[in-house]
Amino acid sequence: MLKTLKFSTTISTSKERVWNILFTDENYPKWVEVFCEGSYAKTDWNEGSDVEFLTPSGEGMFSIIEQKIPNQLMIFNHLGMIKDGKKIHDKKSKQWENAKESYELNEKDGITELTASMDTIDEYITYFNETFPKALKRIKELAENII
Repeated sequence: MLKTLKFSTTISTSKERVWNILFTDENYPKWVEVFCEGSYAKTDWNEGSDVEFLTPSGEGMFSIIEQKIPNQLMIFNHLGMIKDGKKIHDKKSKQWENAKESYELNEKDGITELTASMDTIDEYITYFNETFPKALKRIKELAENII
């Protein structure tokens, strides 16, 4: 059974700048490395497109971009797991079917609130509760040019 986790942070820059950090081939690996060094996404970042979220060893998730409102909202629908570069359809992978992951940006007076929401299975709740705030901190640092 999927459980929804939510995280948020405020960032002292425009929502366009935050979006650029979140969803470009150049910047995505810079913040997602908090989860696994060398991670990246294979996608064109367009609504309806396939996405493969991958580690250097060829493991990860396969998903689709369910909704995209540029500089405002991105929703991924996770469909399953990837192992050794191949989509797998076993019982463990099926647990992730239709898990959502979303990023919402709201800007007011040059301050952007980033809210991330993700569905996860029980065995990853502790991991994401510990790691996702670190990812948001990295996004904030990158967007505010701290690092």
